[in-house]
Amino acid sequence: MSPNTSTLEWKASPLRYVCQLNPPVSFHEFEEDDELTFLPMDRVKSGYFIPNTDKFSKYASSYNAFEDGDIVLAKVTPCFENGNIAIAENLVNGKGFGSSELFVVRATVVDRKFLFYYFQSSTFKQEGEASMTGAGGLKRVSPEIIREHHVFFPPRISQRIIADYLDRETERIDALVVEKLRMLFLMEEKRATFISHVITRGLNPDAPLKSSGLDWLGDIPTHWEVRRCGTLFEEVDERNQPDLPLLHVSLNTGVTLRVFSDDRIESVAADYSSYKVAKKNHLVFNKMRFWQGAAGIAPEDGLTSPDYTVASYGNEIFPGYLQFLVRLSLFSNEVRRYSYGMVDDRLRLYWNEFKNIRIPLPPFEEQHLIVAALSKEAKRIFDLEDALRMSITLAKERRAALITAAVTGQIDCSSDGINCSTENRASVVLR
Repeated sequence: MSPNTSTLEWKASPLRYVCQLNPPVSFHEFEEDDELTFLPMDRVKSGYFIPNTDKFSKYASSYNAFEDGDIVLAKVTPCFENGNIAIAENLVNGKGFGSSELFVVRATVVDRKFLFYYFQSSTFKQEGEASMTGAGGLKRVSPEIIREHHVFFPPRISQRIIADYLDRETERIDALVVEKLRMLFLMEEKRATFISHVITRGLNPDAPLKSSGLDWLGDIPTHWEVRRCGTLFEEVDERNQPDLPLLHVSLNTGVTLRVFSDDRIESVAADYSSYKVAKKNHLVFNKMRFWQGAAGIAPEDGLTSPDYTVASYGNEIFPGYLQFLVRLSLFSNEVRRYSYGMVDDRLRLYWNEFKNIRIPLPPFEEQHLIVAALSKEAKRIFDLEDALRMSITLAKERRAALITAAVTGQIDCSSDGINCSTENRASVVLR
């Protein structure tokens, strides 16, 4: 970038001359049982870290060491792209160690907070991403980027002004994002509560009720039935149709058509002739994850894992109603009760146990009406959630653009520089 009137005093330098990469840290004063801060990769977030400790005796050469004031920066994908970076502060006993997938950077010539923000700029991140080597999810940023990347920086006092400005502005944007995330959580909760109520109570709030005889279900309309799954479903084990598309059973989305990524070869050697066939509208569930919601209705004819369960059912059940029912958290808890295993990760719902689960069954036409009402209301809430997610994305993009603009001299953050009022701040973008 060519200096302009506000950047005449800025200097360019390779990063190796303004900071140290993985600097030495002495632990000679510690005993084996002394507690130190320990940071696995998942403890380093975007701009902060979650405190954690371990004994000094656990420290080994495979870990990276750091001390108060050092910057820890993720180097592996996707953590690097996500901006997982923090300044080590308030460490237990002043020092710590963590994942080998972290760069430890110690500012020497430049202000550490300015450098902290610079590492979050698109100027640095784009070059870091371009330097990545490795396969698939094991790609890492080259350490040469920390040594050779040229950083453009102003005098110390200006670095501090920029860092202070970004502290204020990112805190404001972060608070806005937190509030929007809270609203999103409340909307998701409202949607789930509404669906649960309508699936188990129906649409008529004045309908007379009766006890279902089930703790998880409570009272239901008097004209509804409660039926054992064994009277409604039949297990299906059809195979040898390898040309059908693959289906994916997800905790979040139920049963969907599996989409393969373009950048890697998947399941090349799989013997699809052994996969189970699920016809359109068949119930499919993962025996080990049904209690977490891994179930749903097949959207089209397809193949699913030989370890999953496929079930057909008659015309007493409307597929849309069943789709909503099997993905209720209340129902998942009931599935858990019928699942076998010593620990959660080993819980399995076998067919004989599935047959004994009892479910509410409204009249078929009422199931239609319930699904129509749920689909309409769920779409309305989904649209509001999508709008919130978009505003969160835009706020994060604005935050990233503001950081890049500030640390590369595209805006003047000093009191006698450009007007940094709320209205102007919101419109700052990269030139």
